[in-house]
Amino acid sequence: MSASIILGIESSCDDTSAAIICGSKILSNIAANQEIHNEYGGVVPELASRAHQQNIIPVVEKAFSKANIQQNEICAIGFTRGPGLLGSLLVGTSFAKSLAMSLDVPLIEVNHLQAHILAHFIDDANPIPPTFPFLCLTVSGGHTMVVLVKDYFEMEIIGKTIDDAAGEAFDKIGKIFDLDYPAGPIIDKLAKEGNPDAFQFNKPKMEGYDYSFSGIKTSVLYFIQKEVRKNPDFIKENLNDLCASVQKSIIEILMDKLEKAANDLHIKNVAIAGGVSANSALRKAMEMNQDQLGWNIFIPKFEYTTDNAAMIAIVAKLKYERGEFADLRTTATAKYDL
Repeated sequence: MSASIILGIESSCDDTSAAIICGSKILSNIAANQEIHNEYGGVVPELASRAHQQNIIPVVEKAFSKANIQQNEICAIGFTRGPGLLGSLLVGTSFAKSLAMSLDVPLIEVNHLQAHILAHFIDDANPIPPTFPFLCLTVSGGHTMVVLVKDYFEMEIIGKTIDDAAGEAFDKIGKIFDLDYPAGPIIDKLAKEGNPDAFQFNKPKMEGYDYSFSGIKTSVLYFIQKEVRKNPDFIKENLNDLCASVQKSIIEILMDKLEKAANDLHIKNVAIAGGVSANSALRKAMEMNQDQLGWNIFIPKFEYTTDNAAMIAIVAKLKYERGEFADLRTTATAKYDL
């Protein structure tokens, strides 16, 4: 193959993932999930890093096997340097360094948030990739931000959450409803059977393009406490409607700021990225704006929304072409600005 072949490694939170990319085409994208966190209602950092240590070698081996690529055929190794859980990042960083040394290939550090956005440029992520400039609503369990993307590596955060991320709000409200972790996909599924106008919850009044999700979480908590005092079975009897109403509120908060930014900046190219971009109501809202506001929307393929190594690999490919390599002194970092 004439195109560069690169191994991508992702270990920022609780998914261990490895992918092989050739040019912009993903040959394999393997992930091992950590179900041990379900019983704790959230990710336990120490358990996550231990699970990464157990998973990383089998996952990388499977990625090579599925891609039908030998280790000596790769040109470089890309890895998530941050942001994320430090213990988890250290496992991926250390493994990437060791493998790069043994194969004598360059090492490429990748910003996890940048990777979510640039996943749009994987060959099969979209029918056509976004054109610059575009707005990207990057929304996950740990981050919620509106990013103005001027070029592959020229990005400006124009709005972000001042407290909880949207995915975090879904999970915390899911805990109030006694749903399993992660609650976001469960709420999405139950909401399809519910009435989104059944209940109203407070929305924040924030200036500019910034977000806040702690208010809706508190609003739901107080409402549930009040109703459960009157009827102990209130949640069970109204679960679908509750999920639909919560989801509608969170998606409206997200879309209001995105629409304001797109209107103010006169930008019609609008994308979504990150784990919450898999949410069906968010995707539907984007499609409505495509029709009503004339947006050119970019919604990535489902497998490229959650944490995955394919998005790390595409960034590594772009950096490889620019000759941007890391050295062995590069360290993992829990905080890493876009």
